[in-house]
Amino acid sequence: MGEPKQEKRKGLDISVRSFITAILIIFALMVLTYILTFLIPGGEYARIADENGNRIIDPEGRFTYIRGGLPFWKWILSPILVLSADGEGTIIAVILFLLVVGGAFNCLDKCGLMEYMLQRIVHQYGKVRYTLMGVVVLFFLFLGSFIGSFEECVPLVPIVVALSVSLGWDALTGMGMSILAVSCGFAAGVCNPFTVGVAQGLAGLPMFSGAWLRIVSFVLIYLLLMLFLRNHAKKVERPIVLEQKGEFEKQAHMDKGLLCFAAVLGVGILIVLLSGFVTALQDYTMIIVAVMFLAAGIIAPFLCNMKGRALASCFGAGSASICPAILMILMASSIKFTMVEANVLDTILHGAVVMAEGFPKWTVILFIYFIVLVMNFFIGSGSAKAFLLIPLIVPIAQIFGISPQLCIVAFAFGDGFSNVFYPTNPVLLISLGLAGVSYGEWVKWSWKFQAMNLALTVMILLAGLGVGYC
Repeated sequence: MGEPKQEKRKGLDISVRSFITAILIIFALMVLTYILTFLIPGGEYARIADENGNRIIDPEGRFTYIRGGLPFWKWILSPILVLSADGEGTIIAVILFLLVVGGAFNCLDKCGLMEYMLQRIVHQYGKVRYTLMGVVVLFFLFLGSFIGSFEECVPLVPIVVALSVSLGWDALTGMGMSILAVSCGFAAGVCNPFTVGVAQGLAGLPMFSGAWLRIVSFVLIYLLLMLFLRNHAKKVERPIVLEQKGEFEKQAHMDKGLLCFAAVLGVGILIVLLSGFVTALQDYTMIIVAVMFLAAGIIAPFLCNMKGRALASCFGAGSASICPAILMILMASSIKFTMVEANVLDTILHGAVVMAEGFPKWTVILFIYFIVLVMNFFIGSGSAKAFLLIPLIVPIAQIFGISPQLCIVAFAFGDGFSNVFYPTNPVLLISLGLAGVSYGEWVKWSWKFQAMNLALTVMILLAGLGVGYC
């Protein structure tokens, strides 16, 4: 039986097909967004500064219509102008993060360490691969739900995809075990500081209070995801890797490099885990992970006999290979920039709020879920959406006798799951490119899980409403 093409994709290397597909989809969305600026009038909510100096919508303030629209030249240049927009420093940080990680992974790949690591894992755990799947999925759910990691997990995606292929599955299974799992954990938000933490603070609730419903959600979502992944893996599994278990031979210099890589990576993960308890670290997790991969990408290959000029050349080539991701990030981010600069984002939000006022009580919590899902298409940042939406949707919920806690759960659900479905999310597009999976293939494969998960989370919200969760 022939080897699948994904089996050779061990490092960070954006697939040309996936890149072209993503660029075309994003450009079509850019055009559609620009057309909407002609159809939707400009408007804005009155804003105030909270106790931390963050600008939030004033719940007592008024919505007023103002002049909207965006000059054509500004729309054309929006992927560049977004770099100078207010609060968009995160984009630059993500770009630098990916360049460092791309260089490090190429070095790890070219020195043979990635291949060696995968062979060793298959040799040791090949006979219990479904147990290993469950542990990997749980690990990524934990990172998303308790630490709020998402972008930081991008470097781990090609490792898990390559591991999945080595264990006899496919790239889609690896994507499900990594990026899909971390988004599910992010949405469950048991102690997610960037969504639940920020949103509860804005709603005047104790941070991470009311955790029992989010813990129940975490368990149910984990079981649903494992059922989905196991069913798919059973359909595509191959016995080849298990037949090769006896061929593995240990190499002393590779073991040294692997030990170094595992130790440095472990320190990085430990620091990220600590950020869930040490708030001062939360703004630096991406920097910490980048530094850890930089160290691992230099020291481990050096121990595997990759020296000086060859090491520098590999690092530079790896950073260059990730450059297509930068264009995807800038184009995807320009969609929000266009909506904000044309003053139509608040108008869309205002229309949704007015619509909710005419709904019966039980549908309001679902409509809040829907509002967040829609806004997540334009605004990927969970904390940015919290500052925009929470001051509006919490008072609406309270008018209908719905607890702010349930409102926070609906917000977390709406923010997390669609991160790995919308083509406006750069992390999804980059992960797909690294895995060699097109956006169309991803949607065709993942929509069933998204539909089942939507039904599950709707039932959780209605159950929370029924039991008076607060």
